[in-house]
Amino acid sequence: MHITFVKKIKADGNPCRKCAEVEARLEASGAMARIDRVVLADERDPDSEGMKLAAEFGVDAAPFFIVNADSGRTIYTSYVKLLKEVLLTPVSEDEEAKDIVAHNDNLDFL
Repeated sequence: MHITFVKKIKADGNPCRKCAEVEARLEASGAMARIDRVVLADERDPDSEGMKLAAEFGVDAAPFFIVNADSGRTIYTSYVKLLKEVLLTPVSEDEEAKDIVAHNDNLDFL
């Protein structure tokens, strides 16, 4: 299995907040060691590898993960889903709730 982590650099040169948060969570949990490759989707460079991968796979949000396995290629736009289905890592209810809110713009905490 080969896992590629695609993270975004915004037009102002800063990393996207969500990408930095996911990377920190990967590092803290030790799961970053299971990531084989990190690719940048640089908004300032439409020809950056990450921007090309996003276009190729029809992904419009970062971060995302490309998992190549014997069974084929799967794109994960959810960090929690990657943890559960690929890395087989237990996920807390708090992490699941954060992921749900992050992927549903119409939801917010009260």
